[in-house]
Parts: sequence; C-alpha cells; structure tokens
Amino acid sequence: MSQNALVPTDIESYGRHYDDHSLFSKIKAVAAKAGRKVIYHVLLLYYMLTDAHIPLKHKRLIVGVLGYFILPIDLIPDILPGTGFVDDLLALLYVVKALHDCITPEIKAKAEAKCNHFFPQPDPSLPNH
Repeated sequence: MSQNALVPTDIESYGRHYDDHSLFSKIKAVAAKAGRKVIYHVLLLYYMLTDAHIPLKHKRLIVGVLGYFILPIDLIPDILPGTGFVDDLLALLYVVKALHDCITPEIKAKAEAKCNHFFPQPDPSLPNH
C-alpha cells in the first residue's frame, strides 16, 4: 500500500484479513481506545456488508477496509495513544463517503444501536450521513 494515500485497489487487498469473528473481537478489544466515531463507522460498513441490496463491487471495498481495521499493523500502529486509529478512521471515512448513497436509514439505525452496546452514552457529534 502506498504511504501517500489509500486507493480502492489498496483497500480491497486487505479483504483477505476479514471475517466476522475477527471483526467483532477487534471491536471488543479496542472500542474504548478507538472511540465511538471509529466504531460507529466500522459498524455502519458492517451492516452495509450484510445488506442484500449493496452491490458486490461495493462489498469488496467494504471487506477490504474492514480487513484493514482488523489488522494490528498498519500505517499508524493502533497501540499509539491518541493517534493509533487515525489511519483506520481515514480509510473508513473514505469508503463511507464513496458509498454514501447506499447507506439507508435502516443501516444507520442498526449501526447506532450496536454502537450503543459498546458506548451507552450517545455521541451527538456523529454525522447524520
């Protein structure tokens, strides 16, 4: 992957690291450090992945970025306090923005509900995609 930018083909290459169990294990392990915004976007993409109406070409991009999130070694190591998830968030936001038109109110509701499981206090700063 280029150090300069994440491009769709680079993101998709991380798809081999994705599986549901690894994703939710990672979420449970890092939720407090990653923060609500990161986890919300992970869940938003996860629920897009499980939606039958999302095209396969979009799902490949989603699987790739979720695979990138799962990996502990990336551009900015996740263990760095305060900055470890910046690269993950940028990659997640890139894909969310690219697929913005596919995000339904139902997907948003599922992501928010699951996010509330990890963060009982709502975050009013989350964007209303």
